[in-house]
Amino acid sequence: MLITANDIKNNISVKTYIEKADESLCALGYTEHSYAHATKCAETAKNILLETGHDERTAELAYIAGYIHDIGNVINRHDHAQSGAVMAFRILDNLGMPPDEIASIITAIGNHDEKTAYPVNDIAAALILADKTDVRRSRVRNIDFSRFDIHDRVNYSVYKSEAFISEEKTELILSLEIDTRFCSVMEYFEIFMERMLLCHRAAEKLKLVFKLIINGQQLM
Repeated sequence: MLITANDIKNNISVKTYIEKADESLCALGYTEHSYAHATKCAETAKNILLETGHDERTAELAYIAGYIHDIGNVINRHDHAQSGAVMAFRILDNLGMPPDEIASIITAIGNHDEKTAYPVNDIAAALILADKTDVRRSRVRNIDFSRFDIHDRVNYSVYKSEAFISEEKTELILSLEIDTRFCSVMEYFEIFMERMLLCHRAAEKLKLVFKLIINGQQLM
């Protein structure tokens, strides 16, 4: 049965899990992981695959994976990628999605968190790149600067963010403009080094070179 991205976005279980997962992360002090992050990850993952020559259906599966990749946070932040993969399997199986498509999606979801992530397939690679490049001021919920932790400061410092594939289709570039009053360029690189190295591996899976540019300075 053909399950579309709209089917997933309109599914009441998916809506509930995204909202409740974000509520849990809000209580724990994490940045926004609700519809804005889900939609941005979904769209970015889909576009990455389309621009690297993948077919429309594979790109749509990447969209679905990106949209539901964080639902495991409703259980616990710890091992949320694996929890989310199991939850996604149940949802997609009940909807009647073919096993091969389910496998591609849950593999990507189960491999997106940097502690255990690896770009095991192209959808996983696209999801990793989409998730780890979503850095922006609007994800910070804490409005008290005096109580900012390092992740708040890093995200709040980013007032312009763009992830795109070069015209030659050889590079994936994350270009950031940051306000150094909140976070220095090197501080950003240090706190997110693990994520950026993961992006490097994910880009390689798609035969791309990952580049990180902050305030006009190339760091990777």
